[in-house]
Amino acid sequence: MSIRRAATTIGAISLGLVALSACDKPTPLATVTVGSRSVTAEAFPKCYANGAKLPSTIFRSCLEAAPKHHLTVGYGDTVRVGVDPKIANKGWLIANGTTLNPPQDLKGKTYWTLDSTTLFEQQDPQTGQTVPVNEVTLNIVESPDPAGSDIFGVWKIKLVKS
Repeated sequence: MSIRRAATTIGAISLGLVALSACDKPTPLATVTVGSRSVTAEAFPKCYANGAKLPSTIFRSCLEAAPKHHLTVGYGDTVRVGVDPKIANKGWLIANGTTLNPPQDLKGKTYWTLDSTTLFEQQDPQTGQTVPVNEVTLNIVESPDPAGSDIFGVWKIKLVKS
């Protein structure tokens, strides 16, 4: 092999390694399943810092951002939420808007079910009455604290009532 050919080969390998190291590391995944339909999402952009705590301003903007993924849900369907073991080991919550549901700690659990009949109801802040809604956003929040004070990631999936 000539020196020129060897140098070209080494250069190509080096360039390939540099290109691979520039790739973003994939985030852990969260999946929402209704019946036989599923949506799997990576953490919302800028809403996961590879295990570092998110500042509260970024967390609030993550909750307010529009989700990229959606799933149609029928009345009475069971909504299944699954998370990567990396998320489960740290702990996680499900926020429907700003309401944490369920209030208990899901640390160590990779799977949780929700009843869609209660998901599509919200309390009117002015009257206090429960009103039906046609869509909700599930915010899957990585947090070791059931109150959600330490946030490490947010995954978003919109549920639309059929």
